[in-house]
Formats: sequence, structure tokens, C-alpha cells
Amino acid sequence: MRTARVASRLAPLAVAGIALAAAFGSTTQAQEGDPIKLGAIYITSGAASVYGQYAQQGLRLAIEEINESGGVLGRPLTYEIEDSQGKADTAIQAARKLVFQNEVDALVGLDSSGVATALVPIMPELQRPLIITHAATPAATGELCNRYTFRVSANVNQNMKAAAHIAADTGAKRWTTIGPDYAFGHESWEFFGKYLKELDPDVELMSKTAFPRFGNEDFTPYINNVMALKPDGVLISVWGGDLVNFVRQANNLGFFEQDMEILMTVGAATEVLAALGDDMPEGVWLGTRYWFDAHDNPINEKFVKAYMERHDAPPSYNAEGAYAAVYAYKAAMEKAESTDPEEVAKALSGLSFEAPNGTITFREGDHQATVGPTWGKTAAMDEATGVRSLDPMRSFDGKEVTPSVEETGCKMK
Repeated sequence: MRTARVASRLAPLAVAGIALAAAFGSTTQAQEGDPIKLGAIYITSGAASVYGQYAQQGLRLAIEEINESGGVLGRPLTYEIEDSQGKADTAIQAARKLVFQNEVDALVGLDSSGVATALVPIMPELQRPLIITHAATPAATGELCNRYTFRVSANVNQNMKAAAHIAADTGAKRWTTIGPDYAFGHESWEFFGKYLKELDPDVELMSKTAFPRFGNEDFTPYINNVMALKPDGVLISVWGGDLVNFVRQANNLGFFEQDMEILMTVGAATEVLAALGDDMPEGVWLGTRYWFDAHDNPINEKFVKAYMERHDAPPSYNAEGAYAAVYAYKAAMEKAESTDPEEVAKALSGLSFEAPNGTITFREGDHQATVGPTWGKTAAMDEATGVRSLDPMRSFDGKEVTPSVEETGCKMK
């Protein structure tokens, strides 16, 4: 099957990523000067490693394109990657190694909100700009914000405001949730409830919820408990390999045959859809920070075409986020006419650049990109891509779903 071929190609990436990264720059065209080093921190082992693998694909594609076009300020780009393992202490050690030992010029990455809340506060110590491409906790560009930290992807706040609009339109009144028992799961439910209540004050946010630990293998009791509640709607923020396991177990228990609306906050990650194939049921609302078929612009067309030629699969939001971050650094370094970390951080603040999902701007006040997510309902399998299509599909304007800087709690320092 197509998905099996994709999975077999992805498996070696976690092992080979560092070696491949080190090779970049040796085959570039005639740039002069030392390479510009990017340090990447992603999950490259364990159940969520596919996210890091897709991110590496986006990084490599952007670096390849830029180096073939002459590099940045006449210098080639390279990257080195460290495995965060989804653990805060490991990620902090990785960041310090990349900065103090490997002497990278800038950082990119982070998959886990828990990792982000631990690493972001030490960025002033590291004195390197960091562009977050995946971790979605609002705190990273909210109360923990600092002049070195930026996020190119949609955060929980933005995604849940969009989700609330989808939920309100369904007419479902009684809602509960199943999500991982850490910041991402709890914040998803908190902000979803906040925005849904604003749209429909009559909805009930049920007190009985389910928060299995991240990395949980048996979701059966949580699924059964939620079905016993007989809600009208369920917000599911389980992600990665956990979501793959959840969907398969939920299918066996008849979860998707119940009379309730299902919203999966990041269910349209193509890593998940490729792994599940037609095990992902039809008629379920899925959210994603980027959907490859939702943006009609030349940069997205180029990105999707190049990515699919290399990987025989559509790019995920993880690949797109990493790809966009590299181009953001290129734009900032060229604006600053320097790779000095302080100058690059200054140039990133307020920067606008073109990405596959449109024009991206890092707000000066909190460094959050004003981007909107895409939500869609699962439809037929697309044989050309190996994943379910989304129909209907709705992409949200970042300006409409992004709270003001004052609301975020950011006090830039």
C-alpha cells in the first residue's frame, strides 16, 4: 500500500537525520564564507518521532532550495538536529549543546508544549533566536514571551477559536473532551470552552472529561467512559502516535458510530492520516495548522510539488512549519544584512514574509505569527496522496482568530 511505502521510507530518518544534516553545504554551489548553522530540536525517537521526521524533510527542502539559489548573504545554510524526546530537560540540554558546543546561529523546532514552556524562559540566557514551528501553548508567545522567541505556526488560542466556530455551527450543545494530560490537552479544552461559550452561551461544557497521559497505549476505558456520558460533541486533542492508536481502538469500540460531533484538534496532520489510511473514519472534523490543498499561491504550489516529488506524500504542517521557518531566517538575515543573533532577532520582530500558507507576520508585541488554521471534514480517500480528502474545508484568517497582544499577557523583555 502507498501508506506502507511512505512509512518504510520514514523509518530510517530518525537515525540518519544528523548525518544527512551534516552533509548539507558540501554540495552547494559556489557560496563563500563559513556555513550559517541552524540548530533544530524535534522529537526523533519514540511514538511521536514521525513529527520530527517530517520536520526534517521540510528543513532539508528549504535549505536545498536556498543553497541552490546562492545561499544567504552569499553563505550556505546547514542544520544540525537534536532529539528532545518530548522531554523538557532533554530539550534544554540539546539547546545548550547546539549553542555552546556546536555554535549554531539560530534555533528552530519544538513539538511539545511542555518542552516549550521549559525552554522558552532560558532563551535570553542562550541569546539565540528561536522559531517554534509546532508546539502550540499560548504561553510561549504570551506570559513567557521574550525578544528571542518567535512562532511561525498557529497556537492553541488561534486553533481553538476556529474550532469553536466549527462546533457552534454543528448545533451540538453538550461537549466533553479527550486530550493528553499536560498543557496542550488542558489548554485546548480551556480555550475551546471559552470561545464556544462566547459564540453560544447555552452550550454545556461537561465536568466529566478524559485526560490520559501522553504516551498512553490503552484508551479503551477513556473511550467507554465518554460514550457512557452520551455527549453531543467531543473535542479530541490527542495527537501523534497516540492519536493513531486512539482512532483504531475507537473504531473497534464503535465510538465513531455514536450520534455525536467529533472534532480532532490536529487530526489533519498528514503523518497521522498516512498512518491510518481508511481507518480514519469519514464525517469527522479535523484541524491542522496547514493543509497542503488549502492555499492557492505560487509558493505553496512550488512547495507541494517539490515535496511530493521527493517523498511521494503530501507535506504535513510540521514539514511546512519547518520549511517556512528557514525562509523566515533567510528574510531576517537579509534584512539585517547580518547573521549576528541579536540583529537577526531584531529583524524577525515585525517581519513579514511569504510562506506556503500565505503572508506571515511576526507581531512586534508578542512574536506570534498571525496565521489561521484549516479545518475540514473527512471525505473520500485521495488515491493520489494516500490520505483522506477534506470536504467541506474552511481556512481561517489569522487576524480573525488571533487575540490582541494585550490579551496574551506578553510583556516583551
